[in-house]
Amino acid sequence: MSLCVSTLDKSTGDPMTAQIPETLRHKGLELTLCDEPLGPFVSNNDLSLKFVARSTALWRGYVGTWAIEEGRLYLIKLSGSVEVNDDIQEVGLEALFPKYPDGVFAHWFSGELRCPQGGLLKYVHGGYGSVYEEDLFIDVLKGVVTGERTVRNGTAAPQAPQGYGVRAATIFGKE
Repeated sequence: MSLCVSTLDKSTGDPMTAQIPETLRHKGLELTLCDEPLGPFVSNNDLSLKFVARSTALWRGYVGTWAIEEGRLYLIKLSGSVEVNDDIQEVGLEALFPKYPDGVFAHWFSGELRCPQGGLLKYVHGGYGSVYEEDLFIDVLKGVVTGERTVRNGTAAPQAPQGYGVRAATIFGKE
């Protein structure tokens, strides 16, 4: 297996490569989610499986699909990489939540979710730092949506890329 030393921002500890986003289904739309609501669960529980990075654009080792249904946040799909006996295996939601293979209520998450929308105003090659025309912010307390607002950040040039994207990354693999 190839090893890579992570390049992190010295002041924040955040990845210095744009990260592959999560997905959020909300009000009939599929939105880019530039937050990691599963992070607190992974950090605060002694899990038997450990996610591994397969790319500099995915340091957390997984991608989640989320849904807001009746004012509650659910993790409905998970695709991740874990190391088992010196081999990398792909796992889904059932590996982390065996009793809830079709979705789990995100009671562990409190915070703000950010969904960037529209044209790119400023690309930042680190974490989720890029700026888009609008940001939809959704406030969540113990998995329950408590509010949302849209912030207008400016107007992008007509030729600007639309929607969030990762512009470069390094992929890790077996030698």
